[in-house]
Amino acid sequence: MASQPLRIQNNPSKIAESSVKLEMKLLSPFLLVLCLFTACKGPSPSQSSSPLSQSASSANGMVSTAHPLASRAGIAMLEKGGNAIDAAVAAGFALAVVEPSMSGLGGRLQAILMESDGSVHGVDATTQAPMDYDPETAPKGRYGYPTIGIPGVVAGLCKLNQEYGTLPLAEVIAPAIQYAEQGFELLSGEAFRQQLAHDQLMEFDGSRQYFLNGDSSRKAGDLWVQKDLAQTLRQIKQFGREAFYSGEIAQKIVADVQANGGVLSMEALAQYEAKDARILEGSYHGLGLHGLHLPSFGAITIEILHILENLPMKDLHGNQWANAVNHAIAMAYEDRPRQSDEEVLELLLSKEYAAELAQHIDLDTNRMQAVTSQEFPPSWAAPWAHTTHLTATDKMGNVIALTQTIGPNMGSKVATPGLGFLYAVTLGGYLGDFQPGQRAASHISPFIITKDKKPYLVLGAAGGSRIVPAVAAVSTRVIDHQLSLEEALAAPRVHPVEDSIFLETTPGEGWQEEVISDLKAKGFLIKEISDAARFGRVHAVLYDEKSGQWIGAADPDWEGVAGGPLLKE
Repeated sequence: MASQPLRIQNNPSKIAESSVKLEMKLLSPFLLVLCLFTACKGPSPSQSSSPLSQSASSANGMVSTAHPLASRAGIAMLEKGGNAIDAAVAAGFALAVVEPSMSGLGGRLQAILMESDGSVHGVDATTQAPMDYDPETAPKGRYGYPTIGIPGVVAGLCKLNQEYGTLPLAEVIAPAIQYAEQGFELLSGEAFRQQLAHDQLMEFDGSRQYFLNGDSSRKAGDLWVQKDLAQTLRQIKQFGREAFYSGEIAQKIVADVQANGGVLSMEALAQYEAKDARILEGSYHGLGLHGLHLPSFGAITIEILHILENLPMKDLHGNQWANAVNHAIAMAYEDRPRQSDEEVLELLLSKEYAAELAQHIDLDTNRMQAVTSQEFPPSWAAPWAHTTHLTATDKMGNVIALTQTIGPNMGSKVATPGLGFLYAVTLGGYLGDFQPGQRAASHISPFIITKDKKPYLVLGAAGGSRIVPAVAAVSTRVIDHQLSLEEALAAPRVHPVEDSIFLETTPGEGWQEEVISDLKAKGFLIKEISDAARFGRVHAVLYDEKSGQWIGAADPDWEGVAGGPLLKE
């Protein structure tokens, strides 16, 4: 059958109003909302007519991702009888093809999942410095070959498939191969991000070959075929993770990286493994909180919600809500460097510590300084969004939140000729200093909130240091304000930066002028951020007990969509 164009339906009036304002002001580097108004064409991994939109519902499971074709790939697995983990792995591989500025085979991954029996598991597949890495002699840089560490995405997706999936790897990777082989129309957000990195991509042979059209960046709507990436994915399909870490792909990686000043070796790749991640727990008004320990920032997400539990969040709106959430984030973010100490970790997760911190929050005035000017890695203060997140559930009750990234936009800007994918930035200082064998810690925070020990809200976010605040903000909007999931994702957010509070003022979705004026009157130093996608992008699923439906929603600041499978009852 001929592939059919995938068209995304959404709220036309809201999108049109926001899009026109953004286009006129040229504020957003992504022009993301415009993408929801255009057709997204590409080969469909199934011939299902399952509807996709910013918000959707289904009793048979749900997939919410940052790209329509990735959502399609995940839904196709559910329609084939696969579970939520199958859907997530298929979507993860698909995102590596259709959204390479945000993630890819050369990147890192963190995931948390809950099986239908209530057991919670985590996967740590973040990038890593080789065991023989010498931080004293290693070159520094923000991009290029010396920043490349050992990739983890392939190991992580294969581990999820092997240990928790039900469909064979060949089945779940098939949509990604199809997208790469047959091509798809480039969305405007992805095209713009590739254009932003044009000059850096020009520096490397492989990057010019795959991510430029001659000397020019591709444009929105261009048909993009990636034959070499399709072949790389076929080798993974045939030989599994070994193809990437010890086979022909590994040989090409090492030869290219070593020839250009990088530090990878065949031994380093062969030694890498995706690990079981440590689960951290907390509670919020009787609901269970489940996140991942380092290298994920689940502890900080839990700490923020523990602080907010001491405040009358149900009654806080406008400037008081913004004040409370801003201060809770600022307090918890002071603890980021201390998470690796076991005694300190126990303190950070304690209700007593949270209650003590909450006493210092004055809802009527700004009586505390926000985040101090500690020596943080550059990635902790990066102003632009990166990373991608997806969430999937199934009719059996399995759920998964999965975040993957290549670091800043277009990662290291390096692609190896013959392979077709970009590597993440790991080494060189962007994520901080590394020791031999150390794994890359980041603000990634896939999260599961349970009710009566069953999944209630499953979410995560993209957006660098804005990830944790976005997860916390959406959680309190849903739990305390009882907003619908779509409303919670669209509601304005805050972020503390040094002695200021950054307020989201995106046209159509940002804070009202009244709230801004009230905060200024209370002594806050305000910075209004009207660019889209600067406060994290959340893709989430909520279980509605009354209807027995999974409600999925995609962040309105991005190109993603949610949808459920069409299954015969």
